[in-house]
Amino acid sequence: MSFLDLALGNLLSPIVLFFLLGVGAALARSDLTIPEAVAKALALYLMMSIGLKGGAEVAKQGLSPTLVLALLAGLAMSFLIPLMAYAILRAVTKLSAVDAAAVAAHYGSISAVTLAAALDVLNRVGLTSEGYMVAVAAVMETPAIISALLIARRAAPKASTTTTGELLHEASLNGSVITLVGAFFIGWIAGPEGVKPVAPLFTDLFRGLLCIFLLDMGLVAGRGLARAKKHLDWRLVGFGILMPLLAAGLAAVVSLAIGLSTGGTMVFITLAASASYIAVPAAMRIALPQAEPAIYLTLSLGVTFPFNLTFGLPLYLMAAQMLRG
Repeated sequence: MSFLDLALGNLLSPIVLFFLLGVGAALARSDLTIPEAVAKALALYLMMSIGLKGGAEVAKQGLSPTLVLALLAGLAMSFLIPLMAYAILRAVTKLSAVDAAAVAAHYGSISAVTLAAALDVLNRVGLTSEGYMVAVAAVMETPAIISALLIARRAAPKASTTTTGELLHEASLNGSVITLVGAFFIGWIAGPEGVKPVAPLFTDLFRGLLCIFLLDMGLVAGRGLARAKKHLDWRLVGFGILMPLLAAGLAAVVSLAIGLSTGGTMVFITLAASASYIAVPAAMRIALPQAEPAIYLTLSLGVTFPFNLTFGLPLYLMAAQMLRG
């Protein structure tokens, strides 16, 4: 299947179209809204569904040395990507050291919704990934925050208002991390047979509820773009598209060395290429209050997320297929 076929199929999928509907409605200033309580419930559902299925798959396949390598690679990637992102931002944009560090943190961490969309793409083409990739996603949430904080403290010593220990505690207890990891271990303990009774909820309804959540994400992204026009110039927009491609290229090499399957390679590339817009923004408000949320949140949610959702995922799948033969 060519990239054009993959891209067209992805663009015409309901999850992408609902996201684009949300963006269009927000830019047109429609009164369409998804209640905040519903959006939070859907986010928890997605984390639980991904975690349960991943844990059950690990219980079915068992542990392997590749799992350990993948976890270590995820930790290293999450810590190192912000260093690369920060260097690029300082070289090609006019962002201050604090703003650049805050943006860099988002690109080292991961987007669980992008992960959900990647798993949906794999399902549509008949591929699966290693179940433990959910655990890899979980360990990639926090190191980027610590890396960015260290960058900010070195560049602007007075910028941070919290200690590394406090920030690590806050990031580790983030609701999305707790739900994802907890559901993963529940799925692992229960195993495939134990998960079967709840499969109608967490498997059969997954794509439909993902569509509703992405409609809300489109609304949020569209509103952010409308408010943040003055903060985003062509350099920052270019960074929001180039950075995931650079991270994806690095992840592709690492995944080949680890020995992941085609689906696992696609997921690992996606994790590295995604940008957080839930856990990291909350941490940055605490750790770097001087940083401008309109920059880092709009860049990750309004530029990188739509790029990954529409064009990135087909590209990452094609790269994985080429790498794994």
